[in-house]
Amino acid sequence: MRIPLSWLREYVDLPATETGRDLQEKLVATGLEVETVEQLGAGLKGPLVVGQVLTIEELEGFKKPIRFCTVDVGRANGTGEPQEIVCGARNFAVGDKVVVVLPGAVLPGDFAIAARKTYGKTSHGMICSGDELGMGDDGSGGIIVLPPEHEVGTDAIELLELVDEVLDIAVTANRGDCLSLRGVAREAAIAYGLPLRDPALIDVPAPNAQGYPVKVSEPAGCDRFTARTVTGLNPEARSPIWLRRRLQKAGMRPISLAVDITNYVMLELGQPLHAYDRSLVQGAIGVRRAEQGEKIVTLDGAKRVLDAEDLVITDDRGPIGIAGVMGGANTEIADHEADAGTTDVVIEAAHFDPVSIARTARRHKLSSEASKRFERGVDPQAASAAAQRTVDLLVLLAGGTSEPGVTEVIAPSAPHTITLPADHPDKVAGVTYGRETVVRRLQQVGCDVYGQDNLTVTVPSWRPDLAEPNDLAEEVIRLEGYENLPSTLPRPPAGRGLTERQRLHRRAGRALAGAGYVEALNYPFISDETLGKLGIEQDDPRRTTVKLVNPLSDEEPALRTTLLPGLLEALRRNDGRGSHDLALFETGLVFRPTGDEPQAVRLPVDRRPTDEEIAGLDAALPRQPRHAAVVLTGAREQAGWWGNGRPADWADAVEAARTIAREAGVELIVRGDQHAPWHPGRCAALFAVVDGAETLVGHAGELHPRVIKALHLPERSCAMEVDLDLVERAGTGALQAPRISTFPVATQDVALVVDASVPAADVEKALREGAGELLESLRLFDVFTGEQLGEGRKSLAYALRFRATDRTLTVDEASAARDAAVALAAERTGAVLRGA
Repeated sequence: MRIPLSWLREYVDLPATETGRDLQEKLVATGLEVETVEQLGAGLKGPLVVGQVLTIEELEGFKKPIRFCTVDVGRANGTGEPQEIVCGARNFAVGDKVVVVLPGAVLPGDFAIAARKTYGKTSHGMICSGDELGMGDDGSGGIIVLPPEHEVGTDAIELLELVDEVLDIAVTANRGDCLSLRGVAREAAIAYGLPLRDPALIDVPAPNAQGYPVKVSEPAGCDRFTARTVTGLNPEARSPIWLRRRLQKAGMRPISLAVDITNYVMLELGQPLHAYDRSLVQGAIGVRRAEQGEKIVTLDGAKRVLDAEDLVITDDRGPIGIAGVMGGANTEIADHEADAGTTDVVIEAAHFDPVSIARTARRHKLSSEASKRFERGVDPQAASAAAQRTVDLLVLLAGGTSEPGVTEVIAPSAPHTITLPADHPDKVAGVTYGRETVVRRLQQVGCDVYGQDNLTVTVPSWRPDLAEPNDLAEEVIRLEGYENLPSTLPRPPAGRGLTERQRLHRRAGRALAGAGYVEALNYPFISDETLGKLGIEQDDPRRTTVKLVNPLSDEEPALRTTLLPGLLEALRRNDGRGSHDLALFETGLVFRPTGDEPQAVRLPVDRRPTDEEIAGLDAALPRQPRHAAVVLTGAREQAGWWGNGRPADWADAVEAARTIAREAGVELIVRGDQHAPWHPGRCAALFAVVDGAETLVGHAGELHPRVIKALHLPERSCAMEVDLDLVERAGTGALQAPRISTFPVATQDVALVVDASVPAADVEKALREGAGELLESLRLFDVFTGEQLGEGRKSLAYALRFRATDRTLTVDEASAARDAAVALAAERTGAVLRGA
């Protein structure tokens, strides 16, 4: 909403020294979002005067029509002689009054005017258009032609009100009252503590039986309809300059006098109006729902097919307007240039249901100034005043006669009343305002307030957004100043903190970050197409997704069942931007529906839901385990003067899983597997002991080449994903710090030959169990295959570290522990010592 400061001053006596910036600061403090303050006429310098065209000479021989004019500017040029000016515009004639800028003046944009030779003539100034003066579109399409009553030599800067300040306010959806000068003036009056001259407080005649006939068949959609008639309008009357300029400053284009007046009153009072050419209206005006498939041509020339939910204005022929949105072309006011201009008009000032108007405007993709106001809330009590204001202006400016008939169709309704404890705003804000302050502030916004400890508040008709006690509390708080609210930090209850589950999640993230991974936060949305590109079969549980009714994007309508799609997309995007060595991780929820979830119940809004209702809602939700995943590509270790680097491979993905598991005190069991989207020969299944049984907790490895090609990923990209909740269950609770022995370590190396099909994890497990409590650590440091071992055999070399906490181990003790480990491995896996 654009608010000219000069217009606003008509309703509030702001201090003369107060600027638009000062007012902006005040309004922002009360909660209005003033985006900009535009300085109209900044840098403008005269002489800029009214002139009258005396002669026009058409210059020949140029690519475009050029005219050499003499213009009477009075004594503004210091000589009284006609001013010679070259002009290319064609929309003026001899005798017209125009706006002339003389040498020495400066126009907006630092455009200095001086005498100059052009087209073989010397031009001493310029005949101005609206754009050149920063006025915007005035509908003329060229030079400003003034009404003939303005005297030659008059200062055009003052006449055209070129110097002003305009506040551009972003009005929120709940403050429809501020889509008017009346509403913003009320806020300014409160901010400065000044009285408001309410433009809606005018004398309005009582309704009578002589008014234009109106029949409202849909009172739920239209609870108030006022109709007034003005006859004998001068079809040649044009909008005066002050009216046109106010519309232009407010961002509207002048059209014709009758239309300009309805727009002016709408900007002034916030009440949309419509004027019908009475000679084109056949019979009584009606308000009803449209019949499915009815058609209407609106004022923008578009033919529209109506829906049965649309509210329409009708006459005996059918629809003549879409209520609250746009009028029909079949009753349009004819402008002053028409052969037969409009002389009699019927003025409509109505109040329509906001929801109905909003739906109609969106259904037809037709947002208008009227619909924008109706859907945000219009003061129903202002309709009759707006109609009277329109009548008065038509009589004053167009020479019309107001007919005595007044039509008002009203659906009775009681004012909205709220009961409010006097100290409720204090409790909401944490500040002691006191009853007197609360009452004073509510009265300033127009409320009627009664009572002592419990206040009975009657909400003003122009504030439909005030619906409950918290809304009233917000009014008190904002007018007292948000900046005066104390800054206080919440105090957590003593003895509470993060749960063990939360601690594990944080430790896992910190461990991955410490290992060189960068956290990437992705949207939890996927598509079936992406799951297909990952090679996930239709019968895979990850294919069973939760579909959103209203997704942010139609391309991703489902909730994720795996973290990999988002991470792989982040990997592709960053690789495409030149970052080729990448290691990313994410922890977050995935959504795994079973299909057996019950239908969700609709919770009540008038009371707190019961525990059973909340439990029923929880039961309808899909299982939501928290996962952790990593993706990596490029160099895992950079090359440098210290030596060669190393590319990331499947083992790094497995190690990332082990890093997470160690934070829970869990040792993972790693076995080969085939699982999409991983390479069938480079995929590891990750197991942990959960509740006494080995349980699959995730997968890691190198991605399948087909997946890499489908998702446009770098070659040999790797990934890992584990179920953090299962890892937590596999843990033993809080981690215990290890005891550090001061005695020396005894290292024993063994090389065991096993069948190639035997997993190294099984051999390692047997070695650990066989070595007993003296084993401190075990590490696989070499894998060998060759002719010496025979076909289908492999050698696994392990380093075993033994240490006691209370003594130095002897060679015999270390050797015995090693032999016990080898013996158990031989028993379980058929391993034999290499070279034995």
